[in-house]
Amino acid sequence: MADRKPLVAGNWKMNGLRADGLALARGVAERASEPHRCELLICPPATLLTAIGEALAGSGVGLGGQDCHPEPKGAFTGCLSAEMLKDAGCSHAIVVRWRDARRT
Repeated sequence: MADRKPLVAGNWKMNGLRADGLALARGVAERASEPHRCELLICPPATLLTAIGEALAGSGVGLGGQDCHPEPKGAFTGCLSAEMLKDAGCSHAIVVRWRDARRT
């Protein structure tokens, strides 16, 4: 574990349309070419995952989903499974304990 770099993640919440998101992601990717002491991760809204993933390709910046439903598929409106996130190019996901998420 000593060799692992700290992870710095930007969770965009429900902010950003395609043009703004791409501009921000390209800026982060450009800066990622400089030496860093941490891993970088961007977690954009689900509607931007594929486009942002393409913009980050080869940059070393990770792509993550803002949440991940525990079931692999089903009638869960608005939810994404781990398989769906991986298919969109994600390597990470922000996960909230399901029991706690229902309280908010």
